Amino acid sequence: MYPIDLSGKTGIIFGVANQRSIAWSIAEILHEAGAKIALAYQNERVRGNVEALTGSWDDALLIECDAAEDSNVAAAFERVGEQFGGLNIIVHSIAFANREDLGGRFVDTGRDGFRVALDISAYTLLPLARYGAPLMAAAGGSIVTLTFQASTRAFPGYNIMGTAKAALENEVRQLAADLGEEKVRVNAISAGPLDTLSSRAIGRYRDMKRIAAERSPMRRNITHEEVAKTALFLCSDLSSGITGEIIHVDAGYNIMGI
Repeated sequence: MYPIDLSGKTGIIFGVANQRSIAWSIAEILHEAGAKIALAYQNERVRGNVEALTGSWDDALLIECDAAEDSNVAAAFERVGEQFGGLNIIVHSIAFANREDLGGRFVDTGRDGFRVALDISAYTLLPLARYGAPLMAAAGGSIVTLTFQASTRAFPGYNIMGTAKAALENEVRQLAADLGEEKVRVNAISAGPLDTLSSRAIGRYRDMKRIAAERSPMRRNITHEEVAKTALFLCSDLSSGITGEIIHVDAGYNIMGI
């Protein structure tokens, strides 16, 4: 469908939960482009969903991996190494905050809620890079994560997740600096509001989506496919000179002053 050929490339996608997951849209497009893809799902609760989504694939590799446990991450990459021999692509699409911390005032965020959001939404990128980068040693590779403009702006209701995304974006730059000599690129996609399982838990999400459509230069919201196409570009050789970047896919909303 798209003029990018990833035949012979291998990748692992973290964060697929159902058909509305951004991670699934990315997995689909990379698979269509010819890449051999492993899907890492959190636990047995979502395994059935992931199996159903990949039912038409003849080469799906499904791996249970709770990224909050480093031992699980290490085991997941060990299995990928055994099955694929090497790795070219890692997609980190993992985020979580307690529901009570996604509404009300940010100042009321508890210490435990802060830790949880930063651990799952930001820290998990580090072990993925730590255990995944050695598998990219032969030909280099691309690591892509997902962020949101709340990293640099105050979005009422998004609260602690904005802090987590700010940390995540800083990690992207530091990891890009660490891994550049190993031919591993690290970038983030800053997507506009999208309907996902997680977005329903965000206070004032509907307002965020409405305002983005009203005020963006393109006067609309973005689609899952548009984010996936950007990931396809970042995972291909067309982006070989890009690392440490935060690429906005938000119909231009981020450039507007009002």
